[in-house]
Amino acid sequence: MAPGLNGVINQIHQLKISMSRLFIILQYLLPQRALSRIAGLLANSKRLKSLLIRVFINRYGVDMGEALVADPDRYSSFNQFFTRELKPGLRPLASEPKAVFCPADGAISQLGNIKKDQLLQAKGRHYTVDDLVGGDMEWAVKFYDGNFATIYLSPRDYHRVHMPISGRLQKMLYVPGKLFSVNQVIADSVPNLFARNERVVCLFNTDAGPMALILVGAMIVAGIDTIWSGQVCPTGNKRQIRVSDYRDYAPPISILGGDEMGRFRLGSTAIVLFGPGAVSLENSLTPTAPVRMGQLLGTIN
Repeated sequence: MAPGLNGVINQIHQLKISMSRLFIILQYLLPQRALSRIAGLLANSKRLKSLLIRVFINRYGVDMGEALVADPDRYSSFNQFFTRELKPGLRPLASEPKAVFCPADGAISQLGNIKKDQLLQAKGRHYTVDDLVGGDMEWAVKFYDGNFATIYLSPRDYHRVHMPISGRLQKMLYVPGKLFSVNQVIADSVPNLFARNERVVCLFNTDAGPMALILVGAMIVAGIDTIWSGQVCPTGNKRQIRVSDYRDYAPPISILGGDEMGRFRLGSTAIVLFGPGAVSLENSLTPTAPVRMGQLLGTIN
């Protein structure tokens, strides 16, 4: 390769590094909550919705051919567009016996074994189950030495989250926190990212034992909903852990594998936890691999 071309490539590489560092610094300096709440107001705006939707489709290359409602003008708000339903049959569920389904469209951020209480966030960075589930030790210990999968949902993805396997809801925790972006650059750089960000922790009993499905908020995420409680966050100025106990709820909240359990109003991350020996994760899945809701994530042991 010519020396001059080598110099240009090196300059481009250095520029990318500089831009990544600037992006990381801005994550700490920007008013995360104010920006996210402004985004929420815009996402619910009726006046600006058509412009916002069309700009977003063009910017991120959203495939409206997959949407049940393909005409952008038929959505009443940007939020309704962003949480759009897909045409029936576009996300078939894996047919393998005892299948564990991928809960969302996106890309694998990390997956694998939980080493005692440690989950892998990115190369060289770990965080604890205890912190992720908001300090609920009764449930945290159930996942020690278990398995986990972290799925990053990009802006263009389908933003409804579905059950990996059938389960009965036991508890839900809203855990307040920061609103860092959750893309791979930030995951590589910000310590304890998923245990620092605002999140909704949903705890289930299943045929594979305890399962946690955690919906992690991020900067510009306008809200997180569940099908049983509606909007869980944002919650205004109440910045404290909120626990909802569903163990004696009548009728019980039971959700079939593959059915919707929640949704993001703008993109973020979903994390699923299983107990030790409960499931075997699919060997072909590796970090950065694209995934679709319903495909095989693993099998129940």
